[in-house]
Amino acid sequence: MGNSFGKLFKITTFGESHGKALGVIVDGCPAGLVLDEEKIRLEMQRRKPGQSKITTQRKEEDEIQILSGTFEGKTTGTPIGILIPNADQKSKDYSHIADKFRPSHADFTYSEKYGIRDYRGGGRSSARETAARVAAGAIAKQLLDHYGVIIQAYVSQVGELKLQKNYAQLDLSKTEENIVRCPDPETAESMIALIDAVRKDRDTIGGTVTCVIKNTPVGLGEPVFDRLHAELGKAMLSINAVKGFEYGSGFEGVKMRGSEHNDAISREGGKTHTLTNHSGGIQGGISNGEDIYFNVAFKPVATIMQDQESINEAGETVVVSGKGRHDPCVVPRAVPIVEAMAALVLADYILLAKNNKL
Repeated sequence: MGNSFGKLFKITTFGESHGKALGVIVDGCPAGLVLDEEKIRLEMQRRKPGQSKITTQRKEEDEIQILSGTFEGKTTGTPIGILIPNADQKSKDYSHIADKFRPSHADFTYSEKYGIRDYRGGGRSSARETAARVAAGAIAKQLLDHYGVIIQAYVSQVGELKLQKNYAQLDLSKTEENIVRCPDPETAESMIALIDAVRKDRDTIGGTVTCVIKNTPVGLGEPVFDRLHAELGKAMLSINAVKGFEYGSGFEGVKMRGSEHNDAISREGGKTHTLTNHSGGIQGGISNGEDIYFNVAFKPVATIMQDQESINEAGETVVVSGKGRHDPCVVPRAVPIVEAMAALVLADYILLAKNNKL
């Protein structure tokens, strides 16, 4: 079913949206890393539901229980087990779709592939699974701290409302100062108003998360199938509701000529760098030491509080009524998920480059 991700720094997640708990096994984390549990909890708080009026009102504190892999505050090199109990399941909210397929969900495809499905919030296919990824990503972030690598994501677009500044023009320390996680206060207010209006219309809306990775070592990634940007793309496209990924100049690069797009190389103070960064910090699949930046596009949440026509398991036409607790826009809570998946990729590639040693 593809429940694992990574090569050396490898994670395996488990659990369902309305099961007893979610969890993750982190295998391959080097021994001797000082692990701050409070930092893991902070990341979980950023992703948890019920944190504002523009997110789902499901109440989960997402408290973590570290079951293994640490001793006296340090990693031991053995698998790290983390459990995240589910506390606010309301499975009855989904009884009306026990035999119905919700539009644009995994209900039909999951049922066809496996012959069984957990209709309570989508079960394993629910975005609730990403809580386990964030817990693992918080460990990866602490490993990256050892190398000075910094990962910062933020909301850059909601619907047609797009932030008109790039990351270099923004103070990314302001990202957490508002509930939509946009570092530009004025744009953030407009985004919040838009999401709230969509929520009141009993509808949903999509958006974009931009991520920046600073201080990446030169030489991460391979030139053929294991390109760094290819792994980042796989990581982002594995997140629920993601419909697109672009790095560097992305789709805008097609409008440029090679003479404009090429990043001139210079050497100053004994360090090689590029004068521009259309490459997005990756050339030939290998990091070049410049900032890595990319955009992740999220579709409107598929569950809407409106009636929709669909079919049931017998193939009969039915009406699916929107019930339960759902995000009107996923991007505010997706910010820590994007950071977590980026951290998992970078941690894995750094360990591959260093033979799994700190």
